[in-house]
Amino acid sequence: MKGVISKPLGLALLATVSSFSFADSYEIDPDHANARFSIDHFNTSTNTGGFYNLIGEVIYKPESQEGSVSVVIPMDTINTGNSRFDEHLKSSDFFNVENYPIARFDSTKWHFAVDAPEKDQAQTTEANDQEGLDDSANLVPTKIDGELSLLGKTHPITLTATKFNCYFSAVVEKQVCGGDFTTTIDRSKWGIDKYVEVGMAKEVRLDIQIEAIKR
Repeated sequence: MKGVISKPLGLALLATVSSFSFADSYEIDPDHANARFSIDHFNTSTNTGGFYNLIGEVIYKPESQEGSVSVVIPMDTINTGNSRFDEHLKSSDFFNVENYPIARFDSTKWHFAVDAPEKDQAQTTEANDQEGLDDSANLVPTKIDGELSLLGKTHPITLTATKFNCYFSAVVEKQVCGGDFTTTIDRSKWGIDKYVEVGMAKEVRLDIQIEAIKR
Protein backbone atom coordinates (compact mmCIF):
# COMPACT_ATOMS: atom_id res chain seq x y z
CA MET A 1 0.00 0.00 0.00
CA LYS A 2 1.58 3.27 -1.10
CA GLY A 3 2.03 6.00 1.48
CA VAL A 4 3.48 9.48 1.66
CA ILE A 5 7.22 9.48 1.00
CA SER A 6 9.17 11.04 3.86
CA LYS A 7 11.70 13.83 3.26
CA PRO A 8 14.80 11.57 3.64
CA LEU A 9 13.31 9.03 1.25
CA GLY A 10 12.32 11.75 -1.19
CA LEU A 11 15.83 13.20 -1.26
CA ALA A 12 17.33 9.75 -1.73
CA LEU A 13 14.96 9.04 -4.60
CA LEU A 14 15.80 12.34 -6.29
CA ALA A 15 19.50 11.51 -6.07
CA THR A 16 18.81 8.10 -7.56
CA VAL A 17 16.70 9.40 -10.44
CA SER A 18 19.22 12.09 -11.36
CA SER A 19 21.93 9.47 -11.91
CA PHE A 20 20.05 7.70 -14.72
CA SER A 21 18.90 8.32 -18.26
CA PHE A 22 15.22 7.59 -18.90
CA ALA A 23 16.20 5.31 -21.80
CA ASP A 24 15.71 1.70 -20.68
CA SER A 25 14.75 3.09 -17.28
CA TYR A 26 12.41 1.39 -14.83
CA GLU A 27 10.94 2.69 -11.58
CA ILE A 28 10.79 0.24 -8.69
CA ASP A 29 7.21 -0.49 -7.64
CA PRO A 30 7.06 -0.14 -3.81
CA ASP A 31 4.06 -2.49 -3.71
CA HIS A 32 6.22 -5.25 -5.18
CA ALA A 33 9.57 -4.59 -3.51
CA ASN A 34 10.81 -5.86 -0.17
CA ALA A 35 13.95 -7.08 1.57
CA ARG A 36 13.55 -10.04 3.92
CA PHE A 37 16.18 -11.19 6.40
CA SER A 38 16.78 -14.36 8.40
CA ILE A 39 19.34 -15.05 11.11
CA ASP A 40 20.13 -18.09 13.23
CA HIS A 41 19.03 -17.57 16.83
CA PHE A 42 21.59 -19.29 19.04
CA ASN A 43 21.49 -22.45 16.90
CA THR A 44 17.92 -23.05 18.09
CA SER A 45 15.53 -21.30 15.70
CA THR A 46 15.58 -18.68 12.95
CA ASN A 47 14.54 -15.06 13.42
CA THR A 48 12.97 -13.51 10.32
CA GLY A 49 11.60 -10.15 9.28
CA GLY A 50 11.50 -7.70 6.43
CA PHE A 51 11.61 -4.14 5.14
CA TYR A 52 8.92 -2.95 2.75
CA ASN A 53 7.97 -0.20 0.26
CA LEU A 54 11.43 -0.07 -1.29
CA ILE A 55 11.96 2.64 -3.90
CA GLY A 56 14.55 3.32 -6.59
CA GLU A 57 15.50 3.03 -10.24
CA VAL A 58 16.67 0.26 -12.56
CA ILE A 59 18.47 0.50 -15.90
CA TYR A 60 18.17 -2.78 -17.81
CA LYS A 61 19.92 -3.25 -21.19
CA PRO A 62 20.44 -6.99 -21.77
CA GLU A 63 21.35 -6.48 -25.43
CA SER A 64 24.58 -4.76 -24.33
CA GLN A 65 24.88 -6.71 -21.06
CA GLU A 66 24.49 -3.55 -19.02
CA GLY A 67 22.44 -2.82 -15.96
CA SER A 68 22.28 -0.50 -13.00
CA VAL A 69 20.10 -0.38 -9.92
CA SER A 70 19.80 1.85 -6.88
CA VAL A 71 17.45 0.72 -4.14
CA VAL A 72 16.44 2.77 -1.10
CA ILE A 73 15.27 0.78 1.94
CA PRO A 74 13.09 2.66 4.49
CA MET A 75 14.30 1.16 7.76
CA ASP A 76 11.24 2.12 9.78
CA THR A 77 9.13 -0.34 7.76
CA ILE A 78 10.73 -3.28 9.57
CA ASN A 79 8.20 -5.97 10.45
CA THR A 80 8.91 -9.26 12.20
CA GLY A 81 5.33 -9.95 13.25
CA ASN A 82 6.27 -8.92 16.80
CA SER A 83 5.90 -5.19 17.52
CA ARG A 84 8.03 -5.36 20.66
CA PHE A 85 10.86 -7.03 18.75
CA ASP A 86 10.44 -4.49 15.92
CA GLU A 87 11.01 -1.61 18.35
CA HIS A 88 14.13 -3.28 19.74
CA LEU A 89 15.51 -3.76 16.23
CA LYS A 90 14.85 -0.07 15.48
CA SER A 91 16.87 0.96 18.55
CA SER A 92 20.59 1.76 18.73
CA ASP A 93 21.23 -1.88 19.67
CA PHE A 94 20.64 -2.81 16.04
CA PHE A 95 19.52 -0.54 13.17
CA ASN A 96 19.42 2.83 14.99
CA VAL A 97 16.57 3.95 12.75
CA GLU A 98 16.25 7.38 14.35
CA ASN A 99 19.72 8.37 13.15
CA TYR A 100 19.87 6.17 10.03
CA PRO A 101 16.35 6.13 8.53
CA ILE A 102 17.40 4.59 5.22
CA ALA A 103 19.76 1.98 3.84
CA ARG A 104 20.58 1.65 0.17
CA PHE A 105 22.08 -0.68 -2.39
CA ASP A 106 23.88 0.68 -5.45
CA SER A 107 25.06 -1.73 -8.12
CA THR A 108 28.55 -1.62 -9.62
CA LYS A 109 28.39 -4.51 -12.11
CA TRP A 110 25.79 -6.87 -13.57
CA HIS A 111 26.58 -10.40 -14.75
CA PHE A 112 24.47 -11.99 -17.50
CA ALA A 113 23.89 -15.48 -18.89
CA VAL A 114 21.60 -17.11 -21.44
CA ASP A 115 18.17 -17.80 -19.93
CA ALA A 116 17.88 -21.51 -20.73
CA PRO A 117 18.34 -24.73 -18.76
CA GLU A 118 22.00 -25.78 -18.79
CA LYS A 119 21.30 -28.80 -21.00
CA ASP A 120 19.50 -26.54 -23.51
CA GLN A 121 22.04 -23.69 -23.66
CA ALA A 122 24.17 -25.22 -26.43
CA GLN A 123 21.04 -26.03 -28.45
CA THR A 124 19.70 -22.49 -27.94
CA THR A 125 22.99 -20.94 -29.03
CA GLU A 126 23.18 -23.20 -32.11
CA ALA A 127 19.60 -22.31 -33.11
CA ASN A 128 20.31 -18.61 -32.71
CA ASP A 129 23.45 -18.91 -34.82
CA GLN A 130 21.51 -20.65 -37.59
CA GLU A 131 18.88 -17.92 -37.61
CA GLY A 132 21.41 -15.10 -37.36
CA LEU A 133 20.14 -14.12 -33.91
CA ASP A 134 22.18 -12.95 -30.96
CA ASP A 135 22.03 -14.75 -27.61
CA SER A 136 21.38 -11.32 -26.05
CA ALA A 137 17.69 -11.94 -26.77
CA ASN A 138 17.83 -14.57 -24.03
CA LEU A 139 20.23 -12.86 -21.62
CA VAL A 140 19.16 -12.29 -18.03
CA PRO A 141 21.12 -11.16 -14.96
CA THR A 142 22.60 -13.93 -12.82
CA LYS A 143 24.51 -11.83 -10.28
CA ILE A 144 24.66 -8.16 -9.34
CA ASP A 145 27.72 -6.73 -7.59
CA GLY A 146 27.24 -3.57 -5.59
CA GLU A 147 27.59 -1.69 -2.33
CA LEU A 148 25.28 -1.84 0.67
CA SER A 149 25.18 1.33 2.76
CA LEU A 150 23.82 0.83 6.26
CA LEU A 151 24.40 2.65 9.55
CA GLY A 152 26.84 5.02 7.88
CA LYS A 153 29.08 2.20 6.59
CA THR A 154 29.40 0.95 3.02
CA HIS A 155 30.69 -2.49 2.01
CA PRO A 156 30.56 -4.57 -1.19
CA ILE A 157 28.08 -7.42 -1.56
CA THR A 158 26.95 -9.65 -4.42
CA LEU A 159 23.30 -10.49 -5.04
CA THR A 160 22.57 -13.80 -6.76
CA ALA A 161 19.48 -13.89 -8.96
CA THR A 162 17.32 -16.95 -8.30
CA LYS A 163 14.58 -15.73 -10.65
CA PHE A 164 14.27 -12.95 -13.23
CA ASN A 165 11.65 -12.12 -15.84
CA CYS A 166 10.07 -9.33 -17.86
CA TYR A 167 6.41 -9.23 -18.88
CA PHE A 168 3.78 -6.82 -20.14
CA SER A 169 1.46 -5.92 -17.27
CA ALA A 170 -2.19 -5.57 -18.21
CA VAL A 171 -2.69 -3.66 -14.95
CA VAL A 172 -0.23 -0.81 -15.53
CA GLU A 173 -0.11 -1.31 -19.33
CA LYS A 174 3.68 -1.19 -19.36
CA GLN A 175 6.57 -3.61 -19.32
CA VAL A 176 7.58 -4.83 -15.87
CA CYS A 177 10.90 -6.50 -15.04
CA GLY A 178 11.97 -8.02 -11.77
CA GLY A 179 13.21 -10.97 -9.85
CA ASP A 180 14.31 -12.58 -6.62
CA PHE A 181 17.84 -12.03 -5.31
CA THR A 182 19.72 -13.43 -2.34
CA THR A 183 22.98 -12.93 -0.45
CA THR A 184 24.49 -13.53 2.98
CA ILE A 185 26.28 -10.76 4.85
CA ASP A 186 28.33 -10.43 8.04
CA ARG A 187 26.29 -7.92 10.04
CA SER A 188 29.28 -6.95 12.20
CA LYS A 189 30.88 -5.22 9.18
CA TRP A 190 28.15 -2.59 9.46
CA GLY A 191 28.57 -2.30 13.23
CA ILE A 192 25.58 -4.49 14.10
CA ASP A 193 27.29 -6.79 16.58
CA LYS A 194 24.77 -7.03 19.42
CA TYR A 195 24.89 -10.48 21.09
CA VAL A 196 27.72 -11.71 18.86
CA GLU A 197 29.92 -12.09 21.92
CA VAL A 198 27.40 -14.47 23.49
CA GLY A 199 27.02 -16.67 20.45
CA MET A 200 24.34 -15.15 18.20
CA ALA A 201 25.21 -15.52 14.52
CA LYS A 202 26.89 -12.74 12.57
CA GLU A 203 25.72 -14.11 9.23
CA VAL A 204 22.40 -12.76 7.97
CA ARG A 205 20.65 -14.02 4.87
CA LEU A 206 18.95 -11.37 2.73
CA ASP A 207 16.22 -12.21 0.20
CA ILE A 208 15.18 -9.30 -1.97
CA GLN A 209 12.16 -9.20 -4.27
CA ILE A 210 11.98 -6.39 -6.82
CA GLU A 211 9.58 -5.48 -9.62
CA ALA A 212 10.14 -2.31 -11.64
CA ILE A 213 7.87 -0.60 -14.17
CA LYS A 214 9.28 0.78 -17.42
CA ARG A 215 9.02 4.55 -17.71
